[in-house]
Amino acid sequence: MVVKHTPARPDVTSGARPSSSRPPRRRDRRPSRPVAVSAAPHPKIAPVASDTLRIIPLGGQEEVGRNCTVFEYGNDIIVLDMGLQFPEEDMPGIDYIIPNMNYLKGKERNIRAVILSHGHLDHIGAAPHLLPQLGWPPVYASKLTLALVRKRLEESHLTQQLKAHEIKSSREQFQFGKLRVNFFDVTHSIMDAMGVVVSTPDLSVIHMGDWRYDLDPVEGRPTDFSALARWNTKQRPSLLMMESLGSTKEGHQGSEREVFETIRRIVTNAKGRVIIGTFSSMLERVGQIIRIAEETGRKVALDGFSMKTNVEIGKRIGYLRFRPQTLIDISRIHDYPKNRVVVICTGAQGEDRAVLMRIATGEHRHVKVEPQDTIVFSSSIIPGNERTIQRLKDTLYRQGAEVYHKEIMDVHAGGHAFIEDIKLLLRQVNPTYLTPVYANHYLLREATKVAKSIGFPEEHIFLLDNGSILEIRGNRLRVLPEKVPTNYVFVDGLGVGDVSHVVLRDRQMMAEDGMIVVIATIDERRGRLVHNPDLISRGFVHMKENRKLIEQTRAKVKQIFAGNLKEMDENFYRDKIRNEVGEFLYQKTQRRPMVLPVIIQV
Repeated sequence: MVVKHTPARPDVTSGARPSSSRPPRRRDRRPSRPVAVSAAPHPKIAPVASDTLRIIPLGGQEEVGRNCTVFEYGNDIIVLDMGLQFPEEDMPGIDYIIPNMNYLKGKERNIRAVILSHGHLDHIGAAPHLLPQLGWPPVYASKLTLALVRKRLEESHLTQQLKAHEIKSSREQFQFGKLRVNFFDVTHSIMDAMGVVVSTPDLSVIHMGDWRYDLDPVEGRPTDFSALARWNTKQRPSLLMMESLGSTKEGHQGSEREVFETIRRIVTNAKGRVIIGTFSSMLERVGQIIRIAEETGRKVALDGFSMKTNVEIGKRIGYLRFRPQTLIDISRIHDYPKNRVVVICTGAQGEDRAVLMRIATGEHRHVKVEPQDTIVFSSSIIPGNERTIQRLKDTLYRQGAEVYHKEIMDVHAGGHAFIEDIKLLLRQVNPTYLTPVYANHYLLREATKVAKSIGFPEEHIFLLDNGSILEIRGNRLRVLPEKVPTNYVFVDGLGVGDVSHVVLRDRQMMAEDGMIVVIATIDERRGRLVHNPDLISRGFVHMKENRKLIEQTRAKVKQIFAGNLKEMDENFYRDKIRNEVGEFLYQKTQRRPMVLPVIIQV
């Protein structure tokens, strides 16, 4: 049997950066109006029958990020996650990308709940844009996740409209129309992560969210998903929707205890300051570092907006506990001996203006690298950031600091399961059907190979793209030939959905080859140019250093306007300037700048 799969959309670029790779530009955003999307033609999809479940991923199946899945059973709809995706390198000016919700237009009243699995931006980041669009359906999430959502809505002045329901226990059960939902605790790189079980009379869907095993935790019990096997019965089989980001990595994901003990040894033995770069969402890790600092008699300084914000949230909801005098402002680190200071900051991904990069380049106001400093990268390398992280490490090494990272020591354990973890999960959960989710397409394919390697039947594996419709009716599962629109919706400053692919193409052209503005002033009465055309070059050539080319370009424009210009057609001459000047510049430079003609009639 062939794995059931629908062809990938040609207009979507896979391989986006994971959500923590870099933060969006901070702007005051109030996305209270509906998102204006430029959707592809909506295919004619038959209404869902009252006894049929449809599972429709609106994102997360061809990229890392933009996670959003629709469960539709008759007139009852549940939306799982509302994530954003950070832009590719060839998307200049785009802050981030959010799911296209066009499929749910006209079905807003059927949305019984929005469930958020955990607080990472690739799962909650689009909520300020999508919740208003969908008419503010009730949101169900754990304590920390809701706190992070409220903070994000607060930045958009939308907090008052949130209808929040805190999930206080994994034993809670909710009935949303004909859909029954149960929850279970999941170990991930952020606290309060959950998986969900969506049940119909015919099938139980187990969605892991983002997950990992921790078989040797610092606190609590080892991860064990064997209880999920109870959802698979002869009367009601189970479908496992399994996040598969680590499906190409051998072995098991590392243990938090190994990380804890390694960082404790580093801090204990450090002769000077310890500077630790990590993800601001990893509150459990931050809490462990603060605990180690207290045990070793060190003060802790936090730096980075998201780091300070998340620690304050964790402290407020009781998830982080430490002595008030342990934390000091970053400006006070010089008030204490160097061997009594720990700095916890953001920027371990090498972002240009993040804290760790500013420390490395000497641009930080309070922290300068010194030879006795110990610097720890307690984070994984996010794909796409390899070069910037290596440059950051090189800069720190050159300044004589002692640098530790995952390649040489166990200072980080990620939030995603590896191959042996996937095998263990399949054995413990023992599902009837499998759908890999939340990863690039090749990783979903690799996850199917892992499943087949332990005897999972190939005909029971369903591979979905964004927009695919997996339909379950009775004991029959099939992928429909139709797909719902899932084209990118770009968020650019205050604009949502108003940047089209044409606009993006223009930005790419300007980013690659620059632009040149041609300004021609015409005397209407005399019908001729008033003076030499003015040229403005941006990102194309430096005008003073290329005077010959600039004068030749002016001469070319003068040729275009050599005739009688009375009652001239401006559109004709604009097109003529674009075509002829563009072709001339390409012949001279082998580059194609964007040519912007401006005609002024006086």
